[in-house]
Amino acid sequence: MPSELTSFGTPTSLELSAIIIRLLIALVCGAVVGFEREWRSHAAGLRTHILVCLSAAIVAILTIEITNHSAFSSDAIRPDPIRLIEAVTAGIAFLAAGMIVFNKGEVKGLTTGAGLWFAGSIGLACGLGFWQIALIATLFAVCVLWLIHRLEHHIPLPPNDPD
Repeated sequence: MPSELTSFGTPTSLELSAIIIRLLIALVCGAVVGFEREWRSHAAGLRTHILVCLSAAIVAILTIEITNHSAFSSDAIRPDPIRLIEAVTAGIAFLAAGMIVFNKGEVKGLTTGAGLWFAGSIGLACGLGFWQIALIATLFAVCVLWLIHRLEHHIPLPPNDPD
């Protein structure tokens, strides 16, 4: 890359290529989960899951950068990277809770809400550099979303109890 691009802005402790790879993996993992939701025509689909996952990855990368930045290395300022991670999970929980609807005695949107929370978690993993965890977790999530969905249709339901 031209040196003008890499020297523009605040210098980072992570290499630009590492940042790009982490964001790209977050994009792919978010897309995999989002595709399944989109395919089933749920409100939060491909774009929403990608954006949640990328946003979490950006905050995770910023967490690394803030803890390594000279502006935050004085005795007066002590960065707490866990607070940013907590803020991401709280924000995504708020977004996910908005997906859950109780209508006519049925709860809908729980899996989509859980998928958004999951997208945030894998985004954090990618941003922090734990891409192996993110990829394995995404594979597991796809198994849960696709395979268990198929199994649910073959499990006999108990009779409805009016109590």
